[in-house]
Amino acid sequence: MSSTEQIYSLSSVRALALHAQDLTGRLDSEPAANAAAIADTVSRIGCVQIDTLHVVQRSHYLVLWSRLGCYDTRDLDRLVYGASIEGANDRRLFEDWLHAATILPLGEFRYRLPQKRQVRENTFPMSMHHWIDPASRAAFHASVLERIRQEGALRVSDFEYDGPKRGPWWDWKPAKRALENLFAWGDLMIAGRTNFQRAYDLTERVLPAWVDTREPTHAELMCHMVAEAVRTFGVCLPGQVGDYDYYAKITRARPFIEQLLAEGVLAWVQVALSDGRVQPMLVLREQLPLLEQAADGNLAAARTTFLSPFDNLFWPADRDRQFWGFTQRLEAYKPEAQREWGYFSMSVLHKDRFVGRFNPKLERASGTLRLKALYLEPGVELTGQLVADLAAAMRSFLAQHAARDLVTERSAPAEFGAQLLAAL
Repeated sequence: MSSTEQIYSLSSVRALALHAQDLTGRLDSEPAANAAAIADTVSRIGCVQIDTLHVVQRSHYLVLWSRLGCYDTRDLDRLVYGASIEGANDRRLFEDWLHAATILPLGEFRYRLPQKRQVRENTFPMSMHHWIDPASRAAFHASVLERIRQEGALRVSDFEYDGPKRGPWWDWKPAKRALENLFAWGDLMIAGRTNFQRAYDLTERVLPAWVDTREPTHAELMCHMVAEAVRTFGVCLPGQVGDYDYYAKITRARPFIEQLLAEGVLAWVQVALSDGRVQPMLVLREQLPLLEQAADGNLAAARTTFLSPFDNLFWPADRDRQFWGFTQRLEAYKPEAQREWGYFSMSVLHKDRFVGRFNPKLERASGTLRLKALYLEPGVELTGQLVADLAAAMRSFLAQHAARDLVTERSAPAEFGAQLLAAL
C-alpha cells in the first residue's frame, strides 16, 4: 500500500514527531552531554526558543535537558557566545529571530540574511523597526555603532538615559531601540549575556570566519524554511509550517510546498487524529522509512521527561490536541485567578503520551524544588511503573537544578504526589 493510501495510526505519527525532536530514546540511555552533543542536538531539533521566565532554569536550558539529561549549561552559553571575542571561533550557535527569539546553528545564518536586508529596507512582511525619530535616526545609529566599535560589546545599561518612562511594555530608551534595529539589520550580533542582559557587538567581531554569508534567493530561502519546518516537526499540516518561522506563513509558503511536493522532497500521508478524523499531512519523503518503522512498531517512544511550555514539540499550533488530545497552556500572563494549571506549567511526557503536568518553583537559596501543583491527566492509570519512571526523570530534573529537596503543595489525585515522593 502506498504512503498516500495508508492511514497512519496515532502511535506511528506520535513516534515520528517525537523522534524528529529527539524525544524517543530513554533519558538515562544518553551518554554524558558535552558541548559537541549540545550543538548536535540543537542542529537536529532545528533551534531552541529563548524566554525570560525564570521560575526554574530558563526555557532554552530546559529544552536541552529534556533531550540530553543533566548537562552543564555553561557549555551551551559558550557555544552561543564564546568565552571572549578572541574565542569567537568556538561559537557554533547564535541568537536570532524565527517566530520568537531563538538559538540557531550558525549554518542557518545565511538564511537570516534576506530578512535582515528586508527589515533594513522596510520591506519585511512584519514590521521589526523599533521607532526612532527619522530625522535623527541615522546619526544616532551611527553614534551607537561607533561606541561599540571603539569600546567593544555594550549592553543597554551602558548607555545613559534621563528621559521619561511611560510604561513597562516596549517603552525602550533610544539606545535600546537603536541596538535592536542594528541587531535586526545585521550590523550587530549578540556577543554575550550578563544576568540575561544582551551584550551587542559588531557582527564582524562575533561571526566566525567559516560561516557562509552568501544570501540565498527567495526560492532557496522558502524551500529551505519549509523543508526545515517539516523536518523538525516530523509530521504537520501545511498551515503549521509558518509556526516554525513567521516568514513561512501559508500564504507565502504554499507555492513552495507545492514545488517541494512536485520535486519529491515532501510527501502527503494520511494521519488518524485523536478525534477520529483522518487528515492529510506533510512529511519529508526521506523520513517516510521512519514512519513505516513506527507503523511496524520498530520506532517507539521510550522516554519519560518534562517539557517546557516553549518546547519545540508544541510549536505547531493545535498539534498537541490533534496528536495527543492534550492542550499545552502557558498561563504566566493570565491573572492568577484565571489560571487552571499554574504560572509555568510543565508537561509530563511518558513514552508517547502526556500523562500529567506540574507547576514548579525553584527556591534557589534552600535548594528546594517546590511543585505548587501536580496533576495526573484524566484517564491515566497511576501504576508502579509510571511512578518509577517519573521518579527517575524527577531525580535528573533535581540534579540539573542542583536541588536537594522536593516539596509538593498540592496533588490531584492526592496519592500521585505521595507515591512520587516515596519513589524518590
